[in-house]
Amino acid sequence: MFRRAFWFTAGAAAGVWATTKVNRQLKKLTPESLAAQAADKAVEAGHRLKDFALDVKAGMTQREDELNDALGLHQDPDRLDNVTALPGPRRLRAIENSKTTYRPKFSYDRNEDH
Repeated sequence: MFRRAFWFTAGAAAGVWATTKVNRQLKKLTPESLAAQAADKAVEAGHRLKDFALDVKAGMTQREDELNDALGLHQDPDRLDNVTALPGPRRLRAIENSKTTYRPKFSYDRNEDH
């Protein structure tokens, strides 16, 4: 008799446990729950993207400082007296040296062949 009572109780407990697990899973699959999960994932992705953008910006600033140190550009861009220290406009040598214009040896007209 004790053996039957034990297995009856074990079966009832397993049934309650299984029913609870199934009900929890069904609640997770309702449209409201799925929408909330998607919203949480989107917010989490937004935070990760924001952190990535801040890391990129910090890296860019660090690299810009390294390049300015390497090139000797330690001037404050907000001061007006730095404008006179800028080099003048450059001219391309190809434009300066091209006194002759290019003329092809043979004229080509697409409509000539027809």
